Amino acid sequence: MTDDGSDATLPDIAPLIAPILARVERERRPLLIALAERLAAVRYRGWAEEPALRAHRDALLACADREERIAASVEALFPDAEAAQAEIARRHPELERANRELFAGRPLRDQLAIQARAERRGAETWRFFAGEADDRSRARFAACAPLEEESAAILEAILASGVAPNPEPAAKPSAGSSI
Repeated sequence: MTDDGSDATLPDIAPLIAPILARVERERRPLLIALAERLAAVRYRGWAEEPALRAHRDALLACADREERIAASVEALFPDAEAAQAEIARRHPELERANRELFAGRPLRDQLAIQARAERRGAETWRFFAGEADDRSRARFAACAPLEEESAAILEAILASGVAPNPEPAAKPSAGSSI
């Protein structure tokens, strides 16, 4: 176990995304993270359809909605968000590949634990961006952190309830599932 109570044997999103983030222009980094938020929304929607998580369907769909709200909120700060994100995705296909590989072939319980940790890292990232941002963006970035933490808390509660104990055959990740 790590200091945050997570399983140290599971991968952490931060070292996977940091090199990608470092290669994106500083002012466009929030757009890369917004792409990751949308990929996470797809993953949540896939989990919401898992029979083992049927009792948590509404909570998982609410997590997906939060990911979409975060992405939309951040994208609204950039007049060229769609074009900029298309360029980021084109120049950094490793984002989607890293996202897929992070979850592929893992038991459902591990996938949820990895995502819970990723949500906590997301909250840290949005707070960092807020600390570096201009007045116009600061409040928007800061408002993303509690949304990330709410999703992390939901996943942690699902895990604590004993849902999807390991080992379990891994759910096939969605084609768009990512960070």
